[in-house]
Amino acid sequence: MYSMTVEVSVEVDQSGRMMYNPIFHPNNGKRYSESDLEYLCKYWEIDDWRTMGFALGRTEKTLSNTVSRLRKEGLYDYYKNLNKHW
Repeated sequence: MYSMTVEVSVEVDQSGRMMYNPIFHPNNGKRYSESDLEYLCKYWEIDDWRTMGFALGRTEKTLSNTVSRLRKEGLYDYYKNLNKHW
């Protein structure tokens, strides 16, 4: 049996948020699906940002910006209560 160890460098910004890394953030720059938005809004106040970033394949900063935008547009509660995918 063979095993392989790979080291990955992780950088964080001044706020301690993980910076973009293509290994951990494959969906960066892609459109959000309805399921992604529902998950993000439903669990934003429950789960931690880093875990959600891994789950959605996006940076923590991108998630934070998306939540802020959805709140400004009045869509945050819509997705939070959608109950279609999650």
